[in-house]
Amino acid sequence: MTYLDYQATTPLAPEAFDAMLPWLRDQHANPHSAHRAGRAAKAVVEVGREQVAALLPTGGTVSFTSGATEALNWAIKGAGGPVVTLATEHAAVLDTVGAVGEATILPVRRDGLVDLDAARAAIRPGVKLVAAMLVNNEIGVIQPIAELAAMAHAAGAPFLCDAVQGYGRAPIPGGCDLIAVSAHKIHGPKGIGALWIRDGVSLSPLLHGGQQEAAGRSGTLSPALCAGFGAAAAQMAAQQGDDALHVKRLWSTALAALGDDWAVNGSIEHRYCGNLNVRRDGLDVARLMSDLRDIAFSAGSACASGSGRPSHVLRAIGLSDAETKSSIRVGFGRYTTDAELVEALTRIDAAARAQRIAA
Repeated sequence: MTYLDYQATTPLAPEAFDAMLPWLRDQHANPHSAHRAGRAAKAVVEVGREQVAALLPTGGTVSFTSGATEALNWAIKGAGGPVVTLATEHAAVLDTVGAVGEATILPVRRDGLVDLDAARAAIRPGVKLVAAMLVNNEIGVIQPIAELAAMAHAAGAPFLCDAVQGYGRAPIPGGCDLIAVSAHKIHGPKGIGALWIRDGVSLSPLLHGGQQEAAGRSGTLSPALCAGFGAAAAQMAAQQGDDALHVKRLWSTALAALGDDWAVNGSIEHRYCGNLNVRRDGLDVARLMSDLRDIAFSAGSACASGSGRPSHVLRAIGLSDAETKSSIRVGFGRYTTDAELVEALTRIDAAARAQRIAA
């Protein structure tokens, strides 16, 4: 299997596996217990917290959660509405904003970037929260987070950044007040994420109970997951430069392998290069995926796949239903080799050409 679905999840880093193993196999203490074994588990949790925080701005604290979905729910429900956000946000933001109530959903341009004039008009005093994704999970576009955060602060509102896809890969502006991240997008384990909360920002709790985390999140933490998340974050920090160069080379390789019959969805200039979302006129994506079952790529967001609905992100940038349904997302990163990427994309292109000939 050739794995090209890095936006859905990333392969577990060996360093993260090694950090987790002792706490899965040999040690089982509750990190919130006062005895020696509990204190040892707590120490591992705190090391992981420091490692995760090292890739985030200063002046805030990291609260571990069950994942980015919980972190985003906590931030949005804890702040309350009205909320201003973008049409291309993840469902974990859009659905939660809908549950909170009053919201303004900002349009984006054809390149996927937010319309700053529309944002300026919408972000006014009385808004309780402004939320935007750093790197879009479907099309890889990098939003002008610093500008949006400045607008939020001018209106007296905190700014929430969904940094799940950009954490460790793209700079996170210091103007953010709340930042949601996830371990399994950076070669860490599934089942753990975090919400970074700027000092002085308070949120109503989402989960009630023992308030094990200082910011008010309740629930027993897993030392193994915290250790794995921390080790993955530390490896991201150590390999940041090498990973970035590798991904940029793979991006160029991918474009060359596909050729001119494919159009890139979203901005090419303002983009994380490990996300390649492309379309080809008349492409039957379901048939393509059936023909190439040994290549893992996506017809869109993994969270929405199988729904039968056109991607809301691709619709938001102005694509027709036919264009959205003829688009695929290819994701690659640290463990992707040039050779396997070229082979996979050459086969994808050949299968797409065969469809046209058969038609």
